[in-house]
Amino acid sequence: MGLSDTLKAINDPVRRAILEFLKQGDASAGTIADQFDLTQATVSYHLKLLRQAELITVKKDKNFVIYHLSASVFEDLLAWLYTIGGTPHDN
Repeated sequence: MGLSDTLKAINDPVRRAILEFLKQGDASAGTIADQFDLTQATVSYHLKLLRQAELITVKKDKNFVIYHLSASVFEDLLAWLYTIGGTPHDN
């Protein structure tokens, strides 16, 4: 996925809240749905977009799918922002 897909994914407040929640640790879709009082279908949709943007990863644990925050995409995004921000120019 590209930078524009990443920015689109984090543009939604629900997805940002899910990412904030996952900063605390890995969680299943059911746990995430309960935390935000969302339907399982809504959570699945948001998790799919976050996964496509590579902002989260999944691992299987027996009968559960566990979601994990992927820091590498955020590092890439920060590096890109830094390159376009550059350093201030003297006037």
